[in-house]
Amino acid sequence: MSRWPRALALACALLALAASGAQAHGGNADYRSVIERVIPSVPGVEVEVLNYDSEFELRSEGREVTIYGYEDEPFARVLADGTVQVNERSPATYLNEDRYASVQVPTDADPEAPPRWKTVDESGRFVWHDHRMHYMAQGAAPQVKDESRKTKVFDYEVPIEVDGRLGAIAGTLYWVGPEDTSKLPFLIAGAVILLGGGALVIVLRRRRDRADGDGKEAW
Repeated sequence: MSRWPRALALACALLALAASGAQAHGGNADYRSVIERVIPSVPGVEVEVLNYDSEFELRSEGREVTIYGYEDEPFARVLADGTVQVNERSPATYLNEDRYASVQVPTDADPEAPPRWKTVDESGRFVWHDHRMHYMAQGAAPQVKDESRKTKVFDYEVPIEVDGRLGAIAGTLYWVGPEDTSKLPFLIAGAVILLGGGALVIVLRRRRDRADGDGKEAW
């Protein structure tokens, strides 16, 4: 395989990776969702924010943790043995599939119905999108008067229960502005440089081959 097709394939893969990554993460780099505290604070339970304002990651070791949905129904849980389950009757299970909750919730998703648990993992780790942690619209929130300044948008709480003790993931959403830009433009620029470099190699090689065929020096 010549250098040019190889360079082209690599560049295309790089662009595809960048595009898919941007779509998969779904976070907004203009915002930061910050966890202030997890109540109750107990060993073995950790929560962090992923992708700016897009997802929570909960890790539990030896604890039973239940996360509650938007109507205070059990949405998901991590059992003490690491089994991770979601409640198929929780509307949150479906609303969380889209950043702006633009989904059709099944008719049997009833927050007042007994949970129907479905096992999705056994690692003690659960990652989920939660609408309470981000601004549910495009652009800057109304609280932002100067887009160049960090601004508090709102506080939030996600109800949880740890070993039978009620608590919450308490955090704050901030506007931080566009100073932390996406890496996608840099990846695109790198791909362009890579393609350009591959093209230059091909041009120089062809010029040298022609020169050799004529019995002349290429330079």
